[in-house]
Amino acid sequence: MSDTQQVGTSGPDTDRFGIVLDAKPVPRRHWGRWVTAILALAFFAWITLILAGSQIRWEQIPAYVFSSSILDGLVGTIQLTVTVMLLAIVLGVLVAVARQSGNPVLAALAGFYVWIFRGVPTLVQLLLWFNLALIIPEIHLGPLFSGSTNTLMTPFFAALLGLGLSESAYMAEIVRGGMLSVPPGQVEAARSIGMTPGMTMRRIILPQALPVIVPPTGNEFIGMLKYTSLAFAVSYMDLLSQAQKIYTSNFAVIEVLLSATVWYLVLVSVSMFLQRQLERSLARGRRRRTRPIRKAV
Repeated sequence: MSDTQQVGTSGPDTDRFGIVLDAKPVPRRHWGRWVTAILALAFFAWITLILAGSQIRWEQIPAYVFSSSILDGLVGTIQLTVTVMLLAIVLGVLVAVARQSGNPVLAALAGFYVWIFRGVPTLVQLLLWFNLALIIPEIHLGPLFSGSTNTLMTPFFAALLGLGLSESAYMAEIVRGGMLSVPPGQVEAARSIGMTPGMTMRRIILPQALPVIVPPTGNEFIGMLKYTSLAFAVSYMDLLSQAQKIYTSNFAVIEVLLSATVWYLVLVSVSMFLQRQLERSLARGRRRRTRPIRKAV
């Protein structure tokens, strides 16, 4: 028996075209990844060398990070951000519902609201509210308030109105986009079983629009943590204004600004983590609601 006719010889399996079936895949060499990694490391090494050779007094930064003035500004930034976003979400939902209503006058007014507060720069709105006494010296709101406009328009209240009304216009568009993402058949089904428009909005549209609304709302919250720095224009004591007050007295500009940067990064990181957890929770709830029901055999 010749070598070509020996039984039991092992060899790679091939198909009728002679292509090896059990060939192991040749590992790909991702040159692009290596080049990108090397360039990134070189860039960070270059930045590190520049910072190491700079005149920044790094040992002073921890003391500024935990100084009482910076911590007071941190509390002011958190309070203003949370309050502004609560006001913006409430007003944004109301304006979005008004724009989607069947009342043409209400829809037009809501559209005008969005146009005004999205069109005027936020800093201009802050200054207008803070200087409202130049137009209206006194405000009379019945049992709520009656007196000088300057007494009512404190730096916090001016910042709340300027930032909150501007943000509410953007939140209105975010909520409206979430409402438009709900299939029209859901609304028609709700009407067919006798639900009122208000009940349909509360029980059908808004719950289904929530997973679409939450991600951009989280981004707006993160953005507002930084936009509160605009409140220095109305003398509100936020993180940036407190940092400015420190470095104008000791001229340690970079060190104080870097200490404020540390807290901004901490706030943004915590907000991103909470946003991610909320999105995962909503995704799990959505999967449970859409899970098919098995019929009993």
